[in-house]
Amino acid sequence: MFAGFMPATAAHAPTVVIENFYPCIEGGRHPIKRIVGEPLQLWCDIFTDGHVVMSAVLKWRQLGTRRWYESRMTPTDNDRWQGLCQFDSIGRWEYTVEAWADTFRGWKKTFAVRVQAADPDVPIEALEGARLLKEAALRARPGAADAASQLEEVAELLEKLPPQEVMEVLLSEDLQKLMDAYADRSLSTTSEPLKVIVERERARFSAWYEFFPRGAEGRADKHSTFRDCLPRLDDAKAMGFDTIYFPPIHPIGITARKGKNNTLIADENDVGSPWAIGGPAGGHRAVEPALGTIEDFVWLVKEANHRGLEIAMDFAINCSPDHPYVKDHPEWFYQRPDGSIRYAENPPKKYQDIYPLNFHCADWKNLWKELIDVVLFWVDKGVKVFRVDNPHTKPVSFWEELISTVQRKHPEVIFLAEAFTKPKMMQVLGKVGFTQSYTYFTWREDKWSLTDYAKELTQGEMRWFYRGNFWPNTPDIHPYYLQNAPASIFRLRAALAATLSSTWGMYAGYEICENEPLPGKEEYLDSEKFQLRQRDYDAPGNIKGFIARLNSIRRDNPAMHLYDNLVFHGADHDQMMCYSKCTPDFSNRMLCVVSLNGHDMVSGMVHLDLAALGLSSDQPYRVRDLMHGTVYIWQGSHNYVSLHPTGTSLHVFKVEPQ
Repeated sequence: MFAGFMPATAAHAPTVVIENFYPCIEGGRHPIKRIVGEPLQLWCDIFTDGHVVMSAVLKWRQLGTRRWYESRMTPTDNDRWQGLCQFDSIGRWEYTVEAWADTFRGWKKTFAVRVQAADPDVPIEALEGARLLKEAALRARPGAADAASQLEEVAELLEKLPPQEVMEVLLSEDLQKLMDAYADRSLSTTSEPLKVIVERERARFSAWYEFFPRGAEGRADKHSTFRDCLPRLDDAKAMGFDTIYFPPIHPIGITARKGKNNTLIADENDVGSPWAIGGPAGGHRAVEPALGTIEDFVWLVKEANHRGLEIAMDFAINCSPDHPYVKDHPEWFYQRPDGSIRYAENPPKKYQDIYPLNFHCADWKNLWKELIDVVLFWVDKGVKVFRVDNPHTKPVSFWEELISTVQRKHPEVIFLAEAFTKPKMMQVLGKVGFTQSYTYFTWREDKWSLTDYAKELTQGEMRWFYRGNFWPNTPDIHPYYLQNAPASIFRLRAALAATLSSTWGMYAGYEICENEPLPGKEEYLDSEKFQLRQRDYDAPGNIKGFIARLNSIRRDNPAMHLYDNLVFHGADHDQMMCYSKCTPDFSNRMLCVVSLNGHDMVSGMVHLDLAALGLSSDQPYRVRDLMHGTVYIWQGSHNYVSLHPTGTSLHVFKVEPQ
């Protein structure tokens, strides 16, 4: 990014070139993402004509405020400068770079050369330095009288002292700090600002648990209510989850209601799909009467908060034929030539129970406003997290407008994009503001695809705007490797999801290794999307204790809270993965060795990048397995590991110097 030509109101033409910012998303079109207190290190190229000495500061402020924070930037090489800042509150921020030819630093550099060469002009140059100090004192005088007096005193010394003694005065760090504080920036150049979205910690570190509130009690013969959900919340908390995601809780349509296993004809007892929103009880501002009332839901949100949990609400922009919008605003839908409204299709799939909205209809402004108001309605009811259904089927500009509008009023609100679609669309949703996103992790099975994909998300450009939320299953996706699979595979996939990313989630039933598929499809038999389902969450063979330990390790180790600190290490066996996550100061170092084989033993050497772990090759170190309690003493890069699906199938090591 070039500093650009001066605006009509500028006092002077640009004197400095400021360009090539990094990070910078599409030339500054989109903001990068940070967490409160998380440092942002950036660099750019700064240069000007001639051979002057440059100074530059990084400046940042919260949008809508006047106060700028700033820190000095340091040159690295070839006119590249580096700066560091961090943000102390959530919201939208901006930062910019101001640079100028530093006359005092330039004079000091030249003066030292003249003194060393015994230049006869040294006394005159000393007077020049005194003048610069006096000018700085004038700039300091209005608000810092003590600083002004100190600068004037030094100016007098420069006019009286011999050259060598003047040099001793100029070496004072305190003097340089004063001159930096009151530098002459009258001919400085300031770059165009870049934007940052600063979010709360849960935007980066979270563990999601999804269940249908209507199935909270796990009974096929009884529709649960919001008031019945507390035991399921407590169970999720005991497993270490902090975010509870509910599929849509709104009234479910009657017309074209789907029956069990997605059949087209429902009987009178079928509960229908929660994603077919809208019925006699209302639309997106109402709740399904069988679940209770809005007051019951608000009560549940508060109960969750008291437990340290947050309820994530599904924002699904679907309308059943019975939705109030169909009657009140038929112009918001796709009209067929015969006057009927077109239902949703994703060939060969058909959704006769859902009418999609037309975001480009003639009345699109009112439609967009209404949907934004729906989100704000639920925010006012205490919801601060939204899982957004199929955002890739709505205009990107709509999401940019919705998220920015909501977060201007409520910067604490988090949005998760459920967008299993083309990579570029998934990425742009992150760019326009989605806090987190579902990923392709669910379909990455082998070592090489998992490694490459995790690197792409956490080490490449995407890390500045896209946070991948890893899910091994969802109500829509029962991946083939979990179908009729043993508990060992469920454990391994959960471990990968929970340790490769700082945010992960799972759908209820995973903890009891629910594995019966709809034949030939990546779907569950007797899917809970269409019916109530019998479940015993404490059934023998459950892995709840394993999940709880996994989440406890994540919570207790700060390195696991970070997203872009993932480093892969070598492992000889092609079904063994080795990777680490460390805090920047190496106060917490985690090393994971995970088998990808849920059936057979795998063993072999792992080859560690010791520098990435902050270790030296000539000193032993301790690796403590937090999953199993075993401790090993290793030394050097190469160490042997053996993993077995029915025993120690993975290590989550805490690395400690001896």
